[in-house]
Amino acid sequence: MLELKFGNMMEEVIGEKGLSVRQIENVREKAFEAHKQIQERRWKELAFLDLVNQDTSEIKAIAKSVRENSDYFLLLGIGGSAMGPKTILEALKPYYNFVTNPKIFIYDNIDPRTLYAILSIIDPARTTVNVVTKSGNTAETIASFMVLWKHIEKKLGSETLKHFIITTNPDDGIIRAVIEKYNIRSLSIASDIVGRYSVLSPAGLLMAEVAGIDSNELLRGASDIAEKCKNPELWENPVYLFSIALYLMSSEEGRNINVMMPYADGLRHLSEWFCQLWAESLGKLGFGITPYPSVGTTDQHSQLQLWMEGPEDKVIIFINIDDYGKDIIVPEVFSEFEGMKNLSGHTMNDLIKGAAETTKLVLSCYAKPNMTLGIPTLDAYHIGQLFLFLELSTACLGFLFGVNPFNQPWVETGKKNIYGMLGRTGFQKEMQEIESIKHIIQDSVCWRL
Repeated sequence: MLELKFGNMMEEVIGEKGLSVRQIENVREKAFEAHKQIQERRWKELAFLDLVNQDTSEIKAIAKSVRENSDYFLLLGIGGSAMGPKTILEALKPYYNFVTNPKIFIYDNIDPRTLYAILSIIDPARTTVNVVTKSGNTAETIASFMVLWKHIEKKLGSETLKHFIITTNPDDGIIRAVIEKYNIRSLSIASDIVGRYSVLSPAGLLMAEVAGIDSNELLRGASDIAEKCKNPELWENPVYLFSIALYLMSSEEGRNINVMMPYADGLRHLSEWFCQLWAESLGKLGFGITPYPSVGTTDQHSQLQLWMEGPEDKVIIFINIDDYGKDIIVPEVFSEFEGMKNLSGHTMNDLIKGAAETTKLVLSCYAKPNMTLGIPTLDAYHIGQLFLFLELSTACLGFLFGVNPFNQPWVETGKKNIYGMLGRTGFQKEMQEIESIKHIIQDSVCWRL
């Protein structure tokens, strides 16, 4: 089970820059109100909690068909529709494409160079494309879908639709109209689930199953966290302690940057997924905490200096793994060199755990707040736990700040502006606004070298 260690946030450990029990107790009433909002489902977007009980039989059946009939599986998505699947794949199937079929590509941008490279690799007759857009209106994903449709249609003609699966909401969006007209296979993301909270929906689970990852294990881990966090007592609820500590560090101590630092290459994308979840959910009405992705031990060599002697505006969140599942002993070679002789006989587990522990000790010794999420091993069950823990923490922290953790008004504005710039019917207002400010924002000086 996931474990939270937050002692290095407290004044008993790091002195006056740490939090007191009194500070946490002062937020008790606010935390209980957040608890009621979550447990009483006062926000329809809390529907992400229902995903732990979903029936995965259809997802498993479609994934089985993909594995049997495809050499390539291409997921088209952006934001939450791609970052969650990337996290699952990197965490649980590292270097998957070098050893297994179908090869999985996740195209999460509209960089033509990247798409051109993918098109040059895949065989249309042996490719399944999964188009993932929660809203059904994401211009980047729809444009990519159109390109892939034409690319495959040139070779396969009327067989093209068999090579597509669309994952979207069941009610509206451009993509829904396409599904209905062409009778394309589809999976539904419930309308009340926000895209960045959708990793445990078909948006992430289909790719997981295609890669041979048991979606039920992801959901079982998430379900156990959901059950654990029903406890209203803040000192016994890890989500509330995690959220309150970060809330107080922001609101009372001015620490408005959260560094997410897992000590595992497989969780590098989890840090990036966390950044979208944190930034898009909490950055509103003048509030918000800036998330920063990191990975240990790599970023001890690129960021630790800043944490130690830079601005006092950060909290470091470590993720530790007890058992990496594999280990390698450093051999006894070059023993004539003192610095290498001392490494011989130690394991890689020893080194990475030692690096994590010494970093935490140094930070704490110099009064730099940090806390740790620990999991026993990197498997589907514990990845599911991490996903739901961080999603629930985001919702709780939003309620503590008094902001809506589920909307994203400026992201929606950005989507509309793209359509306005492209002259889509119904977006004349956006087009006019863009045209009206173009002459003001043009670069007045351009340097050419």
